[in-house]
Amino acid sequence: MGKHLVLAGGGHAHMETLANIRRFLDLGHRVTVIGPSDYHYYSGMGPGMLGATYEPDDIRFATRQRVEEQGGDFIRDRIIGLDPSQRRLNLASGRVVDYDLVSFNTGSSVDLPEIVGDQSAIYTVKPIERLYEARRQITKMADQRPMAIAVVGGGPAGAEVAGNLRQLLGKSGHPARVSLFAGHRFMARFPQKVQRRSWKLLDKNGVILHEYGYLKSISNNTLLFDSGIAEHADVIILATGVHPSPFFQQSGLPTGPDGGLLVNQYLQSPTYPEIFGGGDCIFFQPRPLDKVGVYAVRENPILFHNLLAALQGKELLPFDPGGDYLLIFNLGNGQGLLRRKWLLFTGRLAFRIKDWIDTRFMAKFQKG
Repeated sequence: MGKHLVLAGGGHAHMETLANIRRFLDLGHRVTVIGPSDYHYYSGMGPGMLGATYEPDDIRFATRQRVEEQGGDFIRDRIIGLDPSQRRLNLASGRVVDYDLVSFNTGSSVDLPEIVGDQSAIYTVKPIERLYEARRQITKMADQRPMAIAVVGGGPAGAEVAGNLRQLLGKSGHPARVSLFAGHRFMARFPQKVQRRSWKLLDKNGVILHEYGYLKSISNNTLLFDSGIAEHADVIILATGVHPSPFFQQSGLPTGPDGGLLVNQYLQSPTYPEIFGGGDCIFFQPRPLDKVGVYAVRENPILFHNLLAALQGKELLPFDPGGDYLLIFNLGNGQGLLRRKWLLFTGRLAFRIKDWIDTRFMAKFQKG
């Protein structure tokens, strides 16, 4: 008798499974995909969309269309809770979905400070489509008057967003200031060479760096830092730390220190074997993984195999995260940084390599 597989989220770690829904259906199973949007945006190209290198259609997958044309069901909704003992998902609409097997790829959300007053010009880097809204508002404002934009976050996301904002504003008719507020130290978790070379590129492109400390609150577009310094901006983009959805902890599922779904070497809950997961929303029990897309992409074939195997009662495969990964940043104006082990360089070639890798990845999963 067929079983019901639910894919919670259409992110990078589910790409292989989404492309092969028909395989599950041909074996007599039912597949339902739940996502907050008909599309999934590729985060690696989000800053490039902000900078107008790419348009939304260049960086998104038509998840609903892909699911339905294969015969699967798509529910546009958001999961707010689950009951693992009853194998039941609770959705924001009030709908309840039962499952025999579920896989979570629900991503992560940006950590927010206390926000008081008008929020119409405050954006977060996730969900990625918010960056397109920011681009439209910033372009309109920059055509009318001088403006100041604040990017908060000292990691790669903040660096890429700030650099691509400078690219976006390069043709504006009025002066525009882009300030990057990078906590206590820019790119703190990376080697000094990466910090230095990244900052050199951003500085050359006109980004202003501040290491004032951490953001405490925002009140009517004034940012207050823990150092006591306050700064006003016309538009604020938050690229601070991220956290998985809180419903894992609330449901009583085993989680990691960050609240992510705890999974074993098979990307499977050690307590509930019918629950799997990948991407930013999991905590990999064998060893913590960076919140980078490369791991979600590497999880793709293992998750697909293990979901199929679990439904068929066959042997699961362990996930090997692999060694060092290629690090490439798009820092705007056609410039990038590339690092792999001992190799490190910046400039146009780094961006061109990133663009080639990203567009090839998109082409693989965009085609029907």
